[in-house]
Amino acid sequence: PRLAWCCDPSAPQGQAQPGLAASIAALPEGVPFVLDRAYEPLRLEGELALAPARLDRLWQMWSPNKALGMTGVRAAYAIAPADAQEAVGALLRLGASWPVGAHGVAMLSAWAEPAVQAWVRDSLATLREWKAAQLALCARMGWQSTPSVANYHLAQPMATDFAGLLAGLRAEGIKLRDCASFGLPGQVRMGVLPPASQTALHAAWQRLAGAN
Repeated sequence: PRLAWCCDPSAPQGQAQPGLAASIAALPEGVPFVLDRAYEPLRLEGELALAPARLDRLWQMWSPNKALGMTGVRAAYAIAPADAQEAVGALLRLGASWPVGAHGVAMLSAWAEPAVQAWVRDSLATLREWKAAQLALCARMGWQSTPSVANYHLAQPMATDFAGLLAGLRAEGIKLRDCASFGLPGQVRMGVLPPASQTALHAAWQRLAGAN
């Protein structure tokens, strides 16, 4: 391969990549490995299974817009391997074709502030509580949830008419991501949302179930 790419936690499953260190070690010499860490700040369980020395050999991609709840702001940054000076120079020469607007610059500047980092860390406790409640709700509705270490997870509604269920929920104002495009038909990707949103999902599901 000319390039290897991995996302940890993964998308859409929100799981740690199994055998990550072994996969990196097995790459032929000279093949760059890019680790997408967009969801790392929102990891609710465990930690990345790589030692710091191993990270120094990778390209790391960080997109703080997700952790800050600003997904429409498309700005990110990369951390280069320790020995990638030549490659970094080549990327800088191409930099003019990758403009980042003032809103993106403001977001990245804020991301570097200690107070912002503390706010994100403090929010993880709240997200863990919300996630536990959301998984319990899915279980009560008979939806099968897939284990996840992140602030989102997959769920499989036990519905004979999956498309009809999603359409009905959307008509009720509940939008769930159909994972068929990820090769996971019959499953939805659920971001961890606050109690009011969970209550709204439960009420809409009950109305649909009653109608059938």
